Amino acid sequence: MYVANTQRENGEDVSIHKRVAQRRFENPAQKAMVSLLVTAGHVGRALDEVCVAQGITHDQYNVLRILRGVHPEGHPRYAIAERLIDRSPDVTRLLDRLEREGFVERNRSDEDRRLSISRITDRGMALLKEIDPRILEVHERFAARFSRDEMRQLTTLCEKALAK
Repeated sequence: MYVANTQRENGEDVSIHKRVAQRRFENPAQKAMVSLLVTAGHVGRALDEVCVAQGITHDQYNVLRILRGVHPEGHPRYAIAERLIDRSPDVTRLLDRLEREGFVERNRSDEDRRLSISRITDRGMALLKEIDPRILEVHERFAARFSRDEMRQLTTLCEKALAK
């Protein structure tokens, strides 16, 4: 069994062992994966709180962010699905709700009538303008715990974990 040292913050143990109430892991790989999942969940919950306060989910925020990036052109559903942070099989429902709220509009493609192109509306852009500073605060609160080099290293490690 693998037991590692514990970091201390403000005199308090800060360890994955304590967080998941697990004394031992099978190996460093298991501990690393559990640590990654717990951390992703922690950051995700902080982002969810910001989004819920604005009446949307984090997945809906992500769709709006994607559509802002291609504004005014828009994307078909499959292109949105490819770009989502959390790959959701139900992009259509996400778009339906965003359309009902007036944040997104959908129109048939002139080139291929089978495709529906989703575009962010002015109302959607206004929502992002309002929510972005709060999202940035979450990012900055998380990043404040790391040096610039550590953030680069974390990005590199995450990209390495995603590599095929």
